[in-house]
Amino acid sequence: MVERDSGSDRHGGNFDLIVVGSGIAGQVAALSAVEHGLSVLLLEKTDRLGGSSAMSGGWFAFSGTDEQAAKGVRDSCGQFFDDLLSVGNQENDVALVETFLTYQSDTYNWLKGHGAKFGELSISSGQSISRSHLTAITTLLSNLQDRFLEGGGDTRLEHRVTRLTRDPDGRVSGVVVELPDGGCEFRARAGVVLATGGFSRGTDLLKIFAPEQLAAMPYGATGNTGDGLRMAWKLGAGLADMSHVSGSYGSHPETGEDFHELLTAYYLGAVVVNQAGRRFTDESQDYKTLGAEVLKQSGGLGIQIFDSRVRAMSRPGVPLKDIDALEDIGHVHRARSLRELAEIVRIPPEALQETIDRYNEVVSGIRSDELGRKSLCNGVGDLILIDAPPFFAYPARTLLTTTYCGITINPQGLVTDVDGAVIDGLFAAGEVTGGFHGAAYMTGTSLSKGAVFGRVIAQTAASQIDA
Repeated sequence: MVERDSGSDRHGGNFDLIVVGSGIAGQVAALSAVEHGLSVLLLEKTDRLGGSSAMSGGWFAFSGTDEQAAKGVRDSCGQFFDDLLSVGNQENDVALVETFLTYQSDTYNWLKGHGAKFGELSISSGQSISRSHLTAITTLLSNLQDRFLEGGGDTRLEHRVTRLTRDPDGRVSGVVVELPDGGCEFRARAGVVLATGGFSRGTDLLKIFAPEQLAAMPYGATGNTGDGLRMAWKLGAGLADMSHVSGSYGSHPETGEDFHELLTAYYLGAVVVNQAGRRFTDESQDYKTLGAEVLKQSGGLGIQIFDSRVRAMSRPGVPLKDIDALEDIGHVHRARSLRELAEIVRIPPEALQETIDRYNEVVSGIRSDELGRKSLCNGVGDLILIDAPPFFAYPARTLLTTTYCGITINPQGLVTDVDGAVIDGLFAAGEVTGGFHGAAYMTGTSLSKGAVFGRVIAQTAASQIDA
């Protein structure tokens, strides 16, 4: 344990560690650092805590858990590793993946000890085994913040960091903050943690790195404009996975910011057709890949088509599977026949009927699928017929919730420059970082990755101060 010495006031001050951003990565890093005995300042640029994490579905990906054991699901770090590299097209930073797997079990237990209650267990995008664990994310974030404050942490809302400061030797030693009545500077002995999220709201950065994603619906926290990436980039930070930005497929065109609406009925047995009534891709792929394919279609629209069998699999209150709620608000359409359904969603009835007939022949083994679909989700689950009325349609677009790319870090959470050298005093965790996911994303790994590396950073910072 180290001795606290903050000496702070509202116009600046000194701390052991400064954390910028209050999503899961920032909250875990801040609380863990306090638990290591550090004085910590948590800065949030907007007027509310939580960032994009608070807008997420609340899925964490872990292996070897109590919930898996209770349901007889056999998982291992080895299988988790293989799945991560498979969905990432082998472009992941293996050192980061290995670090994540080393600490994911401890982080799972730490989160449970801090109020996480994992109820639903599910298989989802990029997984070959049920590995997604659901918790009430806003409740968890609130618990973490309460414990941070109880431990002596300092949180400041509406404090936008505009610049990182450095000592004469080049070490990052603090931040400059923009306030309504002027600016101020905070200093940190162990350094600064960037947990500022991605740039789903940063039109200028999207124009540079992912111009095709400007056609996706923007989502994510309003503060996700790429501030942290810019500040680190200015200091020479390396960048990773910038060519793999992709939105997630499955959100109704009228999706609002107060309701996380994303339906993955295609992992339950639905197919996805375009406005011509034709399938255009393998629906078992991860929903980031599907997101890119849907953007190529007319109007950027993909319509999920399913029957009463899939409709019966709805899980009320469970993100990605709550068909009941979406039908209640009028976003899921119901009809007695495919022809009637086609007319409701304004696609050619003959084309839709032919598409479903051909698909049912695939399911029946009469023909192979020209698009390569053989499973429900990532090689798991047998295809099911779409022939039991009533029939349902869910028109959906690609939603750019997260960018999953950014500045490079080493396994200790320290930012590295374009040559791979550490930028002393600068840490990063969460969506602002690149390298971990590679080409695509596995459901639940955003929140779990942020939590794991938040704890790793706290340990690294504490060891540096103790030294």
